[in-house]
Amino acid sequence: MLGVALIVPALGPCARAQIDQVLPEIDVYHRLSSDLRFSFQAKETREGGAPTQAEIGPSLDFYLKPLVKLEKVTWFDLDDSKKRVLVLSLGYLPSPNSPPISRIEPVATFHFPLKAGFLLSDRNRADLDWQSSKFTLRYRNLLQIEKRLTIRCYHPAPYAAVEFFYQSQYSKWSDTAIYVGCIFPIGRHFEFDPYYEHQNNTGKSPNQQLNQLGLRLSIHL
Repeated sequence: MLGVALIVPALGPCARAQIDQVLPEIDVYHRLSSDLRFSFQAKETREGGAPTQAEIGPSLDFYLKPLVKLEKVTWFDLDDSKKRVLVLSLGYLPSPNSPPISRIEPVATFHFPLKAGFLLSDRNRADLDWQSSKFTLRYRNLLQIEKRLTIRCYHPAPYAAVEFFYQSQYSKWSDTAIYVGCIFPIGRHFEFDPYYEHQNNTGKSPNQQLNQLGLRLSIHL
């Protein structure tokens, strides 16, 4: 908690100077079995040139067997899905916009152990959206590299990621997002993840540049 208390005030001047908005998020995870997990997500998001919107809904995660090398890399990680080579997810995340959006999210995430204790994640996600009987498709590919550090008995995980968006309404790759952050464990069930996100959206003219601060709290039950 002391680490969180020190980081949030330090981000304040940066947010006032150049951050366009702050995006809060809470994720809750509960293991139903060794190969199945239920999760619930509530967040505020602004992606792909769309206005800011809320997303609230459940997902189911299906695991393959853990890999020994991944277990070594993720030994201190509260998120046990990172021990699996492949995680398949299916979520329903409606957005209470006006008119509302109904979204189905199939996701396939691959994890690869690298040298020196680094972890590479490759997430492939589709956003299948229905709004006023109109269907749109968004494909998102996120590549993330992270490393769990050991500072005495504490194990934060700094990371960097890049995500590419293909949107059917523009028929092109229209958005790129770059993330830099750090995951801070809090006890045995909580992780706090403050991150900086820069977006470059080319779907509409002129291009849109966004600088955002994300504050994600993950609860592992």
